[in-house]
Amino acid sequence: MLGTLFVNPNYTYNMMQMDIEAIQELYPFIKVVSIGKSVLGKDLTVIKIGNGPKEVFYNAAIHANEWITSPILMKFAMEYCFAVANNLNIYEYNAKDLFDNVTLYLAPMVNPDGVDLVTGVINSGRIFNNAKKISESYPSISFPDGWKANINGVDLNLQFPARLE
Repeated sequence: MLGTLFVNPNYTYNMMQMDIEAIQELYPFIKVVSIGKSVLGKDLTVIKIGNGPKEVFYNAAIHANEWITSPILMKFAMEYCFAVANNLNIYEYNAKDLFDNVTLYLAPMVNPDGVDLVTGVINSGRIFNNAKKISESYPSISFPDGWKANINGVDLNLQFPARLE
């Protein structure tokens, strides 16, 4: 689990999916669901941990070039599940009590297509060339390692609804 980060320093969508399968096998009390699909059809996976009425949502890798947040969130999920399963504390709180009182939703990779572009999984072909063409409008941002948008050039972090009063 999570050892893939040390073999290949780029944490890709497929690596994350393998880690999610491993954590789900180790800790069957979690629930894994898809909340949608990326532009290229990858599942947007959420890990649900806990049964409590208080709900907290964490996400990672909204910006493709910030993919390092994905293995960090996965590491937290693993440590928290381990603490729950073994009735241990996590950050000075009893994990089982937290599990019973709080429901965590973890979306470890919100932008899997962009992450795969930045980490080199997508490195040629039509999709790569389309992204490269989009990047030419932003010459100060290196391509592909500086890319932060989804594969269509949309900055997902700027897409949250806002309410101005």
